[in-house]
Amino acid sequence: MTADALQSYLHDHIPLSRAMQVSVTAMTADALTLQAPLAPNINHRDTVFGGSASALAILSAWSLVHTKLTYEGLKARLVIQSNTVHYDQPIAGAFQSTAVLASPDDWPRFVAMFQRRGKARITIAATLTENGQAAGRFEGSFVALKMDDEGQPRA
Repeated sequence: MTADALQSYLHDHIPLSRAMQVSVTAMTADALTLQAPLAPNINHRDTVFGGSASALAILSAWSLVHTKLTYEGLKARLVIQSNTVHYDQPIAGAFQSTAVLASPDDWPRFVAMFQRRGKARITIAATLTENGQAAGRFEGSFVALKMDDEGQPRA
């Protein structure tokens, strides 16, 4: 999956990403970075709305797992189970979220559990930045559910 394909997928399937003007700026096997401009994400203090910062972090984390599953050839319904966000400083411009596996050693176990049980959970960490400076931290737990031939999660 290319960055352009992922960005199109996000805009087509998660309309909020289009409204936020999210773009994919970097993708590797181990990290994924999304960016959004200030204007559509601004609050009454002329900084990024906290909900937009949280949404960008969730989108980057979800996208990382989605692309890794795609590379593995695994079809899954991917949902967020829980998350926390720490806002360390206001963001007054374009902002980024870079997602990574909270523990890289968890990926092989995650894939094995998914293949064996049809359900697996993994934790993703993300850093919110503005101009390369850390502005917030995210950690979220995502669950992958194996899908049947009709595209529905297996029971």
